[in-house]
Amino acid sequence: MLHRLARVARSNSVMRLGEIAKALNCELRGAPDTDIARVWPIETATAGDLSFIGNARYARFLRTTRASALILAPEMDDIDLPTLRTSEPHLAFARALRLFYQPPPRPEGVHETAVIAPSAKIGPGAAIGPHVVVEDDVEIGSEATLRAGTVIGHATVIGDRFTSFPSVIIREGVRIGNDVVIHAGAVIGSDGFGYIPTAAGKLEKVVQTGTVVIEDEVEIGANATIDRATVGETRIGRGVKIDNMVQVAHGCEIGEHSVLAAQCGLSGSSRLGSWVQLGGQVGTAGHQVIGDLARVAAKSGVSGDVSPGAVVGGIPAVPIEKWRRGSAGFLRLGDILRRLRRLEKLNGLLASSKAGAPADESEGPRRQR
Repeated sequence: MLHRLARVARSNSVMRLGEIAKALNCELRGAPDTDIARVWPIETATAGDLSFIGNARYARFLRTTRASALILAPEMDDIDLPTLRTSEPHLAFARALRLFYQPPPRPEGVHETAVIAPSAKIGPGAAIGPHVVVEDDVEIGSEATLRAGTVIGHATVIGDRFTSFPSVIIREGVRIGNDVVIHAGAVIGSDGFGYIPTAAGKLEKVVQTGTVVIEDEVEIGANATIDRATVGETRIGRGVKIDNMVQVAHGCEIGEHSVLAAQCGLSGSSRLGSWVQLGGQVGTAGHQVIGDLARVAAKSGVSGDVSPGAVVGGIPAVPIEKWRRGSAGFLRLGDILRRLRRLEKLNGLLASSKAGAPADESEGPRRQR
């Protein structure tokens, strides 16, 4: 039903709110015949827009929004606008976007400037754009979309419904599953960073003989880099989502459905379990193990193993509450130092006063009397 209504929306550009409620499995409160033409942020929405509130800090816009309808949690108060009620407003918003989104057109057939080796095997329904290069012994499944400048290296094997955006580079011998999306400028299978100092004072390169394996339903962001293993494989598990400018070094393993935000860097042989979440700019030392369902706060440095389900942060990463207390203390450090200096000064004055006092202060006044 969702896909059918998506086609209707794209062809007609306007949907009735009742149709949207049915497609998203939401409770409708208000007029079902409200026309919706797009999904838009609540603070700038206008007539014909559908918006949502998934975070309490945006509730202030309820009084001022000009949207025609909103997606809200069931427990929120009724308002003058029609609403779609769901326990997962953010998810419903994401699915509503899909109803109205019109993706860029696929290339038609094989562009005349594409270079495809005679030994390459490409499944039916492929769309191959300008200046694509497919080298010898490559195998690509059905319904592939290779946009301009994509390069697929020798003997790489790719599954069905693969999508590469412009200037994606996939080096030789890589293995990629079904329904994988790789965004512009990403490089898969580049050499791992391996050098050994020699007695002659040089750095000798360690040949990177391994490969990269990317399982089904993975999405890799723009300018991300995933290195081939020295030996064996670098493996990206099913459903993993990797943001822009992420570096995955040789021999790493990322478990199913893990999420890595922008500019993360995994050193060689890092092991991530399933459903791990790394915030932006997280870095790991080599050979670290991060357990299933663990979460690492942005800008953290992981220098030791992280237990399954743990939430850590900081450099080095420690349990999140300890890191928060330490961060709060750091912000108060200036005040603490000022108080310490005052105490030291006062202590010095007291010590000086005691040094000049009679040996037995309790007897001094008695002798005066």
